[in-house]
Amino acid sequence: MDESFRDSIATIDEEGKRKRIYPKRVSGNFAKARQRVAYVLLILLFIGPWIKIGGQPLFLLDVIGRKFVLLGQIFRPADTFIFVLLMISGVLSVIVFTVAFGRIFCGWVCPQTIFLEHVYRRIEYWIEGDRNQQIKLSNGPLNFEKIWKKGLKNLLFYLIAFAVSNVFLQYLVGVDHWLELVELGPQAHLGTFSALLVFSVVFYFVFAWFREQACIVVCPYGRLQGVLLDRNSLVILYDWIRGEPRGKGKRQENDGKGDCIDCGLCVQVCPTGIDIRNGTQLECVNCTACIDVCDSVMNKVGKEPGLIRFDSVNGVEQGNRKVMTPRAWAYSAILFILSGVVILLLATRSQVETVFLRMEGQIYQKDGTKIVNIYDYTLINKSDEAMQLRFEPIDQSAELILIGEDVIVLDPEEIRHGSAMLKIEREELTASKIKVKLLVLDEDGNEIDQISTNFLGPLVRK
Repeated sequence: MDESFRDSIATIDEEGKRKRIYPKRVSGNFAKARQRVAYVLLILLFIGPWIKIGGQPLFLLDVIGRKFVLLGQIFRPADTFIFVLLMISGVLSVIVFTVAFGRIFCGWVCPQTIFLEHVYRRIEYWIEGDRNQQIKLSNGPLNFEKIWKKGLKNLLFYLIAFAVSNVFLQYLVGVDHWLELVELGPQAHLGTFSALLVFSVVFYFVFAWFREQACIVVCPYGRLQGVLLDRNSLVILYDWIRGEPRGKGKRQENDGKGDCIDCGLCVQVCPTGIDIRNGTQLECVNCTACIDVCDSVMNKVGKEPGLIRFDSVNGVEQGNRKVMTPRAWAYSAILFILSGVVILLLATRSQVETVFLRMEGQIYQKDGTKIVNIYDYTLINKSDEAMQLRFEPIDQSAELILIGEDVIVLDPEEIRHGSAMLKIEREELTASKIKVKLLVLDEDGNEIDQISTNFLGPLVRK
C-alpha cells in the first residue's frame, strides 16, 4: 500500500499553506446518536453552574479562593492529592477506552468536537448551505451576499463564544458571584470583564478559524493513541479486503471489483479531511461521518452496509473481533484499584483541615517545672455548617491553652488562624524532641481530626 499520505496532513498543501476543510453535511444513525449525546452534554454544561448539592455548586474551580467543589464536596489545597488522583483516574479511563474502542472520546465527548460539529457548523450550514455552497461562497467575489452571510455567521459565532465564556466564568466564581458581577456592570470589574473578552475572542478564534487544527496540531491525544492502539482495538476501519480493487458505479458480482465505488464521499464528509481508506490515521477522531455516508451509498448501489465500520484489524483480516485483550484488562485493573483508593480517601476525608506547627523562630520556654512550646494553627472548615472546635492532647499530662480565645468557632468554609501554648512537665520528656498527638473535637466531644506535632525541650540526662 502506498503510505506517502503519512508524510503530510490533509489540511496543508504542497506549498505549506492552510487548506480549508468544508465537510459535507451527513445524516444517519451514528450522526443522530452523536447529536443526542452532544445536546445532553451541552445542556449539562449550561445548567451545571446553577445546580447545587447541599448548598454547594455541582462543580466549581475557584482558583483565586483556592476552593474546588465537585458534586457538592469542597476540596481545599490540602486535598490536592485527591484531586490529582481523580484526574489520573480520568486520564486512565480514557486510556482504557482508547485501548478497547479507539479515539471514541474525541468524536463523541470532546468539547472541541461538540462545539465545532454540533454548534458552529450547524450555524454555518444554516446560513451558507452545504459543502458546495460554502466553497462557492468563499471562492466567490466580495459581493452583498458574501458580506451579509459571512458577517451574520461571524457575529453569531462571537455571541456564542461570549455566552460560553460567561458559563466558564460561572464555573470559576460561582453563579451567585457572577450575578453580582452582572448587576454591578463591567465598569465595576474591568479586570474580570477584560479577561472575559479575551477568553471569548480566543474561543471565537478556535472555532471560527483554527478548528480542526486543534485536533491535528495541538491536541496530544492523537499522538498518544498511536502507542495505545493495537490490532484488536475497535476503530473506524475501511474493509480493504471487501472494498478493493475499487470500481465505479453499479457492477456485477463477478466483475472482479470490490464494493468500493470510489465516490470520495467519505473524504468529503471527514472533518479533518483524511481518506479513511488509507487506514487508521492520527487525524481520525472517530466521528463516524464516513460510516453513515458510506452506508447510504452501499444501500443505493445494492451492496451490504458496513464497508466502513467500527472494527479491528484482526476483525477485518481474520473475522476475530476481541475487545478486552490482556492489555485492556491490565489497564482496567489499575483503574479499578485507583478508583478504590479515591473512594476510600473521599469516604475518610475530614470536614476540617488542620495545620498545627511550632511558631517559627521560637524555642522552648520554662514555666516552673513545665516546658512550654508556642504554636501557630490553621483550621479550615470544608463543610457548609458552622462548627465549634477545641484541641485536646491525647497524652493527659500535656496541657494546651489557646491564646486570645477560649473556644474556636468556625463559620461555614471559614479559614481561622490562631496561636496556642502546649505545656508538658519536664520529667515527662523522654527526649529533646518528641511527637505530641492532638485530637480536634467538636462541641459534643466527637473526634473530627487527629494531628501530630513536634515538641522541643532541654536535653534529657541519662
